[in-house]
Amino acid sequence: MKKRIDILNEGSGQSSAELMLLVGTIIVIVLLVGVYVTNILHSIDAGLKNLVIDGREFLLNKL
Repeated sequence: MKKRIDILNEGSGQSSAELMLLVGTIIVIVLLVGVYVTNILHSIDAGLKNLVIDGREFLLNKL
């Protein structure tokens, strides 16, 4: 009687590699969105700072 040799299924390794690529892609997207949001927040902060400085100078000139 011949012994049957089970061939290892490569599906588990393939899905593991795909999962790693997916997680890597998600991390890159999150980092890019974080940089974009940080730049927006810095521009808003600079705009508000200029607004406060201009308002203070306007009120001091009125006195």
